[in-house]
Amino acid sequence: MRFVAPILALVLSVSTAVADQLPLNDISQYLNDMKTAEATFVQLNDDGTISEGKLYIQRPGKMRFEYNPPDKAVVMATNNTVIVFDPKSNQQAEKYPLKRTPLSIILARRVDLGQARMVVDHGYDGTATTVTAQDPENPEYGNIQLNFTSNPVELRQWIVNDANGGQTTVILGDLKTGGRLPSSLFNINEFNRSNDR
Repeated sequence: MRFVAPILALVLSVSTAVADQLPLNDISQYLNDMKTAEATFVQLNDDGTISEGKLYIQRPGKMRFEYNPPDKAVVMATNNTVIVFDPKSNQQAEKYPLKRTPLSIILARRVDLGQARMVVDHGYDGTATTVTAQDPENPEYGNIQLNFTSNPVELRQWIVNDANGGQTTVILGDLKTGGRLPSSLFNINEFNRSNDR
């Protein structure tokens, strides 16, 4: 009998975890239903520093990070490109193809985490469901680890592991979904004009 109790406890804990773990189809549907979103965020950078700011998402394909002072940087995903504006660097804006970043997975027109070889890990820690996803055709681009809470399903944070071995964690404040976002948020020319004034 003393052996049965621990085994029973183990079985119960596993079945509870599976019951609370969000299925991939539910997470895909949540992301596909998300047309716009905004939230404050705290970012843990690869060099150990911490940044804060405001995040805007307009699916498909658009995202904007506005960093609070002293950073004042803006990172924008639009027109299949990620642009990094950093006024402190006195350099031209850096540009990268969106498809070469793990963010392309959640900004895709149609998210399908059930796609073969896209999800490399799917678990539940007692609080949140974690999904680690990558571009199945280009795993060398890195991956994104997404954390979701349930009831209702909500994206709470992500960790980007990039192609260079760097890691960036973004922790979201209250995520407000729905509503309209100004198109100027994702307009590079509008951004350049406002910074030239």
